[in-house]
Amino acid sequence: MSRHRKDPLRPLTPDEHKELTRLSRSQTAPAAQVDRARALLAIADGASYTAAAHLVGRWHNETISAWVSRFNREGLSAVRPHHGGGPRIRYGAQDQHRILAEWARAPEREQDGTATWSLSLLQKALRQAPDGLPRVSTFTIWRTLHEAGLSWQKSRTW
Repeated sequence: MSRHRKDPLRPLTPDEHKELTRLSRSQTAPAAQVDRARALLAIADGASYTAAAHLVGRWHNETISAWVSRFNREGLSAVRPHHGGGPRIRYGAQDQHRILAEWARAPEREQDGTATWSLSLLQKALRQAPDGLPRVSTFTIWRTLHEAGLSWQKSRTW
């Protein structure tokens, strides 16, 4: 017999049940969302947290318990995973636009010491600019360029 659940799954509304069923059968949705929907539906049908965990390939029911608690608080939006760990992103849209603007600017040989950008030279230019980003890393610059579909290497001549 299982222990008493601290935060049992609340009753699903017909719309929630319909959406979770649709999502649990989806072939195109991200696997994490499909697993969460399948686990929540299993619990709604009376399965234990352990059985639901094994159904979606998890070994511990603590994960399922966290999904249930989050679903009780947030509803269907809890099925979409949030930030998975690591430090939060420090640079918002305005800072990312600043990085892209610096990349779009042609480097001046005297001021920047180069005719083409590299990640470290972009970093140096952004850190030294009056309206720049004093602690920006080369990884942040690379990630911003990559997300925008750009590459610092395309301007290289060799």
